[in-house]
Amino acid sequence: MTDRSTATATADSGGPGAGGTAGPVRAANAARTAVVWDALEGLLARLGDGGPLEIVDAGGGTGGAAVPLAELGHRVTVVEPSPDSLAALERRAAERGVAVRGVQGETRDLSGLFTPGSTDLVLVHNVLEYVEDPAAAMHDVVGITRPGGAVSVLVTNAVAGALHRALAGHIEDAHRLLVDPDGRWGESDPMPRRFTRQQLLALIGGAGLEQESIRGVRAFADVLPGHAWEGDAQAGQRLVELERAAAEHPELIGIATQLHAVAHRP
Repeated sequence: MTDRSTATATADSGGPGAGGTAGPVRAANAARTAVVWDALEGLLARLGDGGPLEIVDAGGGTGGAAVPLAELGHRVTVVEPSPDSLAALERRAAERGVAVRGVQGETRDLSGLFTPGSTDLVLVHNVLEYVEDPAAAMHDVVGITRPGGAVSVLVTNAVAGALHRALAGHIEDAHRLLVDPDGRWGESDPMPRRFTRQQLLALIGGAGLEQESIRGVRAFADVLPGHAWEGDAQAGQRLVELERAAAEHPELIGIATQLHAVAHRP
């Protein structure tokens, strides 16, 4: 598991309800994370009937997602292998005046850290790219999820990876990425693994989960030229609205940088 750029961006953009126009970087971050938070806010409302939830953020890094969830009143535990990230999580939570439990560990440690079926919601965001066995990691996650509880999975999209390599002029890399079963463009690729939509669905079904939705995240935010931000104070909010529309568009889900799945344990 690893610290996650998306989670960090979520915290920097203000967490739930983020948007706004407070500068290009903040606005871009908001556009990159708004779709995930939209899905999470709806999920939280359905799971909790207004009460606090037991949430585990597997591979939660420095608390980019966990701290905003704690601010909403939920009981959140971050399971993270990096001591430095856990220390940063503690500082971030203290600065925001919330309590978030941090535990050093990986997905394979979940069964020893939590009672089976004790968690309402497990986040697995930008983690499956890095674990040794994604299928085993998903089974570990499901083991601590209560019946009727949910799992939120965020993964890097292999198809979008090929598109981005081609747009950068690396045509052969794009071809290799599309035909490689792990979605990698070569030995020097810093990403250990990427997923297609079909592979993500297979992981969800293989773990015994029922898929509720798959949305595309960052269909446009990562390919817009820099000059798109120049002289337009409302560009950030417009991009957030565009990303929200694109997330539900079947044809655009395939080219989004990330795929976000929400699934339930029957």
